[in-house]
Amino acid sequence: MQTRDADELELSVVMPCLNEADTLETCITKAQEAMRAAGVPGEVVVADNGSTDDSVKIAERCGAVVVKVADRGYGSALMGGIDSARGRYVLIGDADDSYDFLEVSSFVEKLREGNELVQGCRLPAGGGTILPGAMPILHRWLGNPLLTTMMQFMFRAPVHDAYCGMRAFTRDLYDRLALRCTGMEFATEMIIKATLQGAIMAEVPITLHPDGRRTHGPHLRTFRDGWRTVRFFLMYSPRWLFLYPGFLLVGLGAIGYAVALPGLTLFGAQFDAHTLLFASLFVLMGYQSVLFALVSKTFAVTEGLMPEDPRLDRFFDFAKLEVGLAAGFGALLLGFGLLIGAVDQWRVAEFGELDYAKTMRWVIPGVTLAATGFQTVLWSFYVSILGMRRK
Repeated sequence: MQTRDADELELSVVMPCLNEADTLETCITKAQEAMRAAGVPGEVVVADNGSTDDSVKIAERCGAVVVKVADRGYGSALMGGIDSARGRYVLIGDADDSYDFLEVSSFVEKLREGNELVQGCRLPAGGGTILPGAMPILHRWLGNPLLTTMMQFMFRAPVHDAYCGMRAFTRDLYDRLALRCTGMEFATEMIIKATLQGAIMAEVPITLHPDGRRTHGPHLRTFRDGWRTVRFFLMYSPRWLFLYPGFLLVGLGAIGYAVALPGLTLFGAQFDAHTLLFASLFVLMGYQSVLFALVSKTFAVTEGLMPEDPRLDRFFDFAKLEVGLAAGFGALLLGFGLLIGAVDQWRVAEFGELDYAKTMRWVIPGVTLAATGFQTVLWSFYVSILGMRRK
């Protein structure tokens, strides 16, 4: 966390830079001009991520603060630049001249109104404008809208353009978020964490211009970075990754048991022991997934990856170690009881042939109960260990 200096500025414009000699001077000049015109005391910080062209010389000549960041990656460059910034507010934007830094004042106004994060929006859904040739068709009509919809649905993020790299935020919020992603996920991590922590957020419509670089193309890789974003969404949402699929599987397993235990015939199909096996598989996988959801959420909260969740606290106020152990050992005993009953049937048959359909109705539920009971006992101890730091 940065120590506040006596000469703290109102705004720091931070630009990640990797061989941006074609457009860097234009971006720096626009940002400086915009701050002068709006009367905003500020600076431009160029976070150089290993440029081999004249980017550093250009930045120094234009009066920008140059910070050399050795660790490669979009997020690493931004974190290095932000750590060196002196502004109470920080605005970040790519140095490829696709973002118009003359629009800086619009972000500052929103921050002065009390917003903690002001997200730029290039898409028409949020009032933005995309000039011809500024965004690939796949990104404009599929990638960005789809990823933004996922973020809105999974996290209730109040944004219309999840991938817009031009945004501004307070230094206090940035310190509070403790961002960790060193790659392109940095941008989505910021929005997700800010949403989960209840930060005050606003959007500013902006215009996206064609990339001004000529010596090389964009650093963004469509499918690679798209998958990394989806992967990050899932990792930050134990509900969607583990809990909901787990409930679905357990539900399917329960339906299987409901039709197979009594041996029902539905629509001409006879449901018997084989159905019980499938149902037990669904129950075991689903129950394991639900346990993973609870463990993952506990770990994330304990390590500061996610904010405290009152629902999790209420759950563990009830589901203490002793409750989990009682439930686990209860399931174990019931399961072993069914298995002993099956062995007794074998004894009655003088250890000869058994009625397969009848016996498996004891064995399969017995095995399932014993397995889930054992998992519950182990999980109860494990979660209690993880939760020790939460007390």
